[in-house]
Amino acid sequence: MIRSGTGEPVVLLHGVTGSETMWSNVVPLLDADYEVFALTAAGHRGGRPARPGTTVRDLVDDAERSLDDLGLERPHLVGNSLGGWIALELARRGRAASVCALSPAGCWDIGTGEHLPGAAKLEKAITLALRTRWVMPMAAHLPWVRRLALRDSASHGERVSAAELKRLVDDLVGCTIREEMLTTEEYVAPMDPLPCPVTLAWSELDRILPMETIGARARVLMPEATWKVLPGVGHVPMFDDPDLVAATIRECLESIPSNAAE
Repeated sequence: MIRSGTGEPVVLLHGVTGSETMWSNVVPLLDADYEVFALTAAGHRGGRPARPGTTVRDLVDDAERSLDDLGLERPHLVGNSLGGWIALELARRGRAASVCALSPAGCWDIGTGEHLPGAAKLEKAITLALRTRWVMPMAAHLPWVRRLALRDSASHGERVSAAELKRLVDDLVGCTIREEMLTTEEYVAPMDPLPCPVTLAWSELDRILPMETIGARARVLMPEATWKVLPGVGHVPMFDDPDLVAATIRECLESIPSNAAE
């Protein structure tokens, strides 16, 4: 866990196969004004062990346990992809003062299979990473390699450092529930009215969960949510532009009425 700063608590939740380190470039941009916690989900490298067959609901249970352990009753939650899904479900349980969901997963219609192309891209990226892990310590220093490796998650993968890419590959290898998360038939149920202020901040160039399909459905599921488009970034916007992500989080927090978190 990353914990830094003082002030109102803000909890950051990462996407599938990631870890708390996906937020390492965002935390320093927030911790002057907030107490920031970046957590690692169960079954992911650095998180609690997870049993075979783990579900998203299980990950929500694990995240709620982490909030309890930290003494955080209703912190502000920020999540990307799977982390955004977890944040929304925690809010449904009354555990969030607000949610800033960055291209949250789960906002799909299982019956149409609209989520399958994104899952296939992630599976392909995982396979490539596993096959090339042995050469990554040398190859990661090349910008074009970083861009290629992250082409489905970022618009400018070359902006990720070589050390960061190596950590991402280690996180991927260390995730024990990849298959469960990429083949889940769970989904986000409608949330109307909202349990707390929610912002849906969708990456304009998201290739995993396209704004035109998954993003559009998210707006139907949460019609009261504030909608925001993050320009020029891919599915994991922290890779492309941590300053934009931090500014978006700040904007969300500063827009919340003073009595909303009570």
